Amino acid sequence: MTPTLTPFHGGVHPPEHKQQSSEAPIRAAGLPPLLRLSLAQSMGAPARPCVSVGQRVLKGQRLADADGAMSVAVHAPTSGVVRAIGPLPLAHPSGLNGPGIELEPDGDERWIELTPLDWRHADPAQVLDTLQARGVAGLGGALFPTHLKLARRGLDTLVVNGAECEPYITCDDRLMRERASGIVAGIALAAQLTEARQVLIGIEDNKPQAIAAMRAACAGSGFDVVVIPTLYPSGGAKQLIHLLTGKAVPAGRRSTEFGVQCLNVATLYTAARALEHGEPAIQRLVTLTGAVARPGNVEALLGTPADWLLAEAGRQADSDQIIMGGPMMGFALPDASAGLTQASNCLIAASPTLFPPRPPAMPCIRCGDCAQVCPAELQPMDLHWFAKARQFDKARDAHLFDCIECGACSYVCPSQIPLVDYYRFAKSELWASDRDKKAAERARQRHEFRQFRLERDKTEKAERLAQRSAALASQAAASTATAADAPSADDAGKRAAIEAAMARAAARQAEQTAAKADHPASAATPSDDAKRAAIEAAMARAAARKAEQAAAKAD
Repeated sequence: MTPTLTPFHGGVHPPEHKQQSSEAPIRAAGLPPLLRLSLAQSMGAPARPCVSVGQRVLKGQRLADADGAMSVAVHAPTSGVVRAIGPLPLAHPSGLNGPGIELEPDGDERWIELTPLDWRHADPAQVLDTLQARGVAGLGGALFPTHLKLARRGLDTLVVNGAECEPYITCDDRLMRERASGIVAGIALAAQLTEARQVLIGIEDNKPQAIAAMRAACAGSGFDVVVIPTLYPSGGAKQLIHLLTGKAVPAGRRSTEFGVQCLNVATLYTAARALEHGEPAIQRLVTLTGAVARPGNVEALLGTPADWLLAEAGRQADSDQIIMGGPMMGFALPDASAGLTQASNCLIAASPTLFPPRPPAMPCIRCGDCAQVCPAELQPMDLHWFAKARQFDKARDAHLFDCIECGACSYVCPSQIPLVDYYRFAKSELWASDRDKKAAERARQRHEFRQFRLERDKTEKAERLAQRSAALASQAAASTATAADAPSADDAGKRAAIEAAMARAAARQAEQTAAKADHPASAATPSDDAKRAAIEAAMARAAARKAEQAAAKAD
């Protein structure tokens, strides 16, 4: 049964500009002379390189391992030689460099040995690990790791996002038209892992061919293709969930808490290829449009330089910049040589004719148009004032982080204020402040733990010394008590020997006394008479010397 749609607040319907790229079949982009492959292919930490400069690699070979649960592995989009590992231009509005790998293709397109996985009978944990190891992340633009999205079991509803609401972008439209069966295989995979009770596939009504193709592919599967009105940003995850299920996901909460998960059609297609064919995530469909001679959708290798890709499509001379993404949420590439990532769904060769310079911003007139179109039901004019006055905490309190940066407020602003730029600035300042606070808190915790550890070590040392002293005292007391209570055999023997010696000495003395009494005249031995005579002679000599000295003094 087709669900009842619940419209979300706000939204706009800008000119679509889709037909110029949506009517041509998907084509191969070709092999560029150099690939600049970012190691940040998910919203988590960049992957850790596991190859070295100068190493030859095969197509599909792992170049970098996932670094944590939020990270995914990175693989070689083609065979070739690793030329550099280090900072490379990023496809990011900041213009900063980031960790990456430069790969020079050799033109051979030699694959590694592919190992498909029978996900229908495999352990779910093995399936999720395989998705992470093969680099699958959200191709809808958020780059949320797919293995984490599919880890939640017991869902009420699996929402499949085929809305593709932003102007100019048509890669999901062509994917659904030409490869609907592959998408349905990915949907079946996700439905099995999440144990979803129903599957709703939302597609805007401006894609009739895609709707027909998906309905044909879903025949007999139980998956419902739901046609939704064409309104930007109906492709936002929270907006699409609200539209199809009527459930509003509050700020700071995940849709899985309400029994719903949302995945993009391209993500599901890539997940099915990774498991059923063993192909890691090394390419994606990209819309090439704007000021180009051959607009359309191409299957491009990750890391393909944006300027090379548009040159292959016949970029026109009046194009002065490249917009990555759509005109509403995309950004002008600071470095046109940056390589494609999994989030790169569209490249627009912008020209002054297609994108005239924005008029100078005028003061806010408090008209309220921005609040009327905001899909998150915010007060954009208040957020603008808070950001402009650098009152970032007030902006946070006004639910700044509920903003999905869809650009609807900037689109309708009669004063031409670039509102989203202010919101991005405020968010970046708050993120930086939060990082500083966390760093200070970690430093405080480390200091407090060090003090605690020193006091703990000091207390434990004192306790050990006290225990050792008590043990020695107890041992000495025990030895003394043992000696007093039970004299040893050695002590008894020594005492007996002493008593025997004393007895023998006493007997000898008694014998001598008796001999002197029987023979008094012979009591003095000849030796004693000699000693006595020597003493008397010495005394006589001393007396004579004394007399001589006395006489000398008298004279």
